[in-house]
Amino acid sequence: MRGASAKSQQEAVAAVEDALGHQADAASLGDELFGVVDLLDVEPSLRRILTDPAATQDAKAELVRLLFADKVSDPTAAVLTAAASGRWSRGRDLADALELAGATALLVGAESQGQLDEVEDELFRFGRVAHGNSELRGVLSDRAIPRERRRALAGALLEGRSTPWTVSLVSQALVARRRSFEATLTEFGEVAAQRRAQLVASVRAPYELDPQERQRLADALERTYGQPVHLNVLVDPAVLGGLSVEVGDEIIDATMSGRLEDARRRIAG
Repeated sequence: MRGASAKSQQEAVAAVEDALGHQADAASLGDELFGVVDLLDVEPSLRRILTDPAATQDAKAELVRLLFADKVSDPTAAVLTAAASGRWSRGRDLADALELAGATALLVGAESQGQLDEVEDELFRFGRVAHGNSELRGVLSDRAIPRERRRALAGALLEGRSTPWTVSLVSQALVARRRSFEATLTEFGEVAAQRRAQLVASVRAPYELDPQERQRLADALERTYGQPVHLNVLVDPAVLGGLSVEVGDEIIDATMSGRLEDARRRIAG
C-alpha cells in the first residue's frame, strides 16, 4: 500500500492501539473489524462512499454512526471513524487496512496475555502443516467450499492445540482476500514478529493523557530505549501527579506519591 492509503492505514492501526490503551476488549475489536471487512468486500458501494475524497470527515463519521450503531462496540466504531476519515487511493485499500487493524487488535491482545510468541509460532506451524499436506491445502484454499466449512475444519484442527487468538487469525486468513491463504497467514505472522520488536510501557497517570501528551511520552521513551514503544495507559487517581512508567523490569516513578514515599523513607533513615 502506497501514498495516501499507506498513511491512512497507519492511522487506522494507531486508532486500534489507542482503543486498546483505553482498555477495549482486544478479541471483540479484532473480530468486529474482520466482520466489517467482510461487509465492505461484498458492498462496493459502501466502500466508495466511505472513501469518497469529496465527502467531509463529519459526513463520513455520521455515516459510520448510522450504519454501525448498535452493531459494533464503541471502540470498533471509533476505529471505523478514524479509518473513514483518512484518504484512500483505492476503495479496496480501506478494507485491506481494516483487516490489518483487526489482526493488530488480536495480536495486541495476545501480547497483553504474554502469548504473542506462542501465537506467532502457532501461525507458522499451521502454515507449515497446510503447506506439507496437499489435500488439506487444497480444501482450505478451495473457494468453491463455503467459507464457514473451511473455518470449521481449521477450528477442529486447532482446537485444544492453539490459542483463541490464533484461531481467529487463521479463520480470517482463510478468506484469502488479496492473496493465498498461506501468504495471508505469513503476513499475520510478520505483524506478530514486528510487535515482538516493539517495547510495551505500562503508564499510570492521574488523568487521561491527550494525544499530544501520549505522543511526547512515546517519543521520549523511544529515544531512551532506541526502539518504538507502545503505551498502555491506566488512569490512577492515587498517583496524585506526574507519571509512573514500567518498561519490562524497569520502573520510572516520577509521581508525586512516589516522591512523597521516597521522602518518608529518607526521613525514617
